[in-house]
Amino acid sequence: MPRKHRVDFRKNRAERTRTTDWTQQFTEHAFAEETGCAEERIGRGEQSRKRTVVGEAVANADFGVLPAVDPTATLPGRVITVHGASSIVEAEDGCRFRCTTRRILKTLSTDQRQPVVAGDRVRFRPANSSELLEGMIERVEPRRGTLSRESKHRKHILVANVDQFLIVASAAEPDFKPNLIDRMLVTAEQAEIRPIICINKVDLVDLAELQPVVGSYAQMGYKVLLLSVRTGLGRERLRLQLKDRESVVLGQSGVGKSSLLNAVEPSLNLRIGDIGHALKGKHTTTTAELLKLSFGGYVVDTPGLRQFMHWDLISEEVFGFFRDLRPYENHCRFPNCTHSHEEDCAVKNGVAEGRLDLRRYESYLGIRNQA
Repeated sequence: MPRKHRVDFRKNRAERTRTTDWTQQFTEHAFAEETGCAEERIGRGEQSRKRTVVGEAVANADFGVLPAVDPTATLPGRVITVHGASSIVEAEDGCRFRCTTRRILKTLSTDQRQPVVAGDRVRFRPANSSELLEGMIERVEPRRGTLSRESKHRKHILVANVDQFLIVASAAEPDFKPNLIDRMLVTAEQAEIRPIICINKVDLVDLAELQPVVGSYAQMGYKVLLLSVRTGLGRERLRLQLKDRESVVLGQSGVGKSSLLNAVEPSLNLRIGDIGHALKGKHTTTTAELLKLSFGGYVVDTPGLRQFMHWDLISEEVFGFFRDLRPYENHCRFPNCTHSHEEDCAVKNGVAEGRLDLRRYESYLGIRNQA
């Protein structure tokens, strides 16, 4: 039942610019007395940021309250992609609408960089004109399976409502970066999304070189796919993993995310590009887009990443996201052991005795120090 709720809004007035021309003012007016009585103005202040919204309160959601909407005038839909201020929304009958976003969603005070993201389930109001497939997003439904990162101290949600996370890396060109995979695995564990590690371009290296790291991840219970677009290696296995699931594909620029999707679904015809002479990928894909697969399911192709910073991750919880280190925690001498400098630490002893991977331990320390 919709009720009235007091919620925080962003300020819609800029702060007054600080005066910096005191010297010029003194030169022109010296200390001449003011002839009029100064008028004190009371600003909008804190109260301007709280307003009453009719809707339904939702705990543990990106929006504290779901605005009430007219179910007879709005339709359910799925956000396919977001382009600036407009979004492409697909209705249940398959028709697509170009929608703007209701002002209340854009002005609610949240940590999000943008109120609507690819994969969102929404309620939107179609335009009255039957000639134009346009509309307005009235409400964003509660999300699950959201993949986020930090961007300029704000929450950048890459995609919402997905089942699994395909972490794409390349064996070469650009270089294989297991530490970046570790960072993404922590995010997948934090978001409770099933991760699949996809190592592309394995035709460029000797497969024996990859066996230590592949075996290490496999022992932790992660599924690892060795892929090559050029030779077709692993294509059918990848297709099987995508079938009837809602997946997001993420990785650094140039690893071949779009090429892999074109290989399993040629009708997508995604734009691809060369990685260049500097062996650094180019951002061929510029925005996240929800793509329907002919054999069942959806997949979200995302722009390549240069770096990946975690959102809302505290140092004390990092250890719990490392599957291989976690079993050793109860054997440490101190219950609040950070596994970095303490004596009689079971994790450090496991690394020293070769039972734990030194690289993974160093990766843990690096992520913990940055959290």
